[in-house]
Amino acid sequence: MVEFWKDKSKKIVNPELFSSIAEKKAEEIAKNAEKKGKVDKRSQIRKFYDEVLNFSLRLKNKPDDFEKMLPYIKMLKAKVAYAKGRDLISEDFKKFITESLDKIKDKDDFDVFVSFFEAFMGYYKLYRPSE
Repeated sequence: MVEFWKDKSKKIVNPELFSSIAEKKAEEIAKNAEKKGKVDKRSQIRKFYDEVLNFSLRLKNKPDDFEKMLPYIKMLKAKVAYAKGRDLISEDFKKFITESLDKIKDKDDFDVFVSFFEAFMGYYKLYRPSE
């Protein structure tokens, strides 16, 4: 299980989160997806990342709306389950999103998740360069 924080009370992010942890997670998901063929295409994963970025942008404009938006952010779990049900994504990617979303309790958690997902996407491109 990925830990976002080294010390949340001091707002110290896990120093390996955006580097080795994101790389390991991207490599794991990419290698498993290659074995299964059509799942976890970058375009499909990008849809989820774009949705997360959209929430992030909206919260930059209205940071006080986090509590109102949190249920909609967590609704990504249902969307990822739907994509899994259609065999568009793997169980690995579903687990990555679900476990990450479960860690989001406040805006700081969400901001760290956004950066973690960004790092993941960069490494995913490295390990899955073509669809």
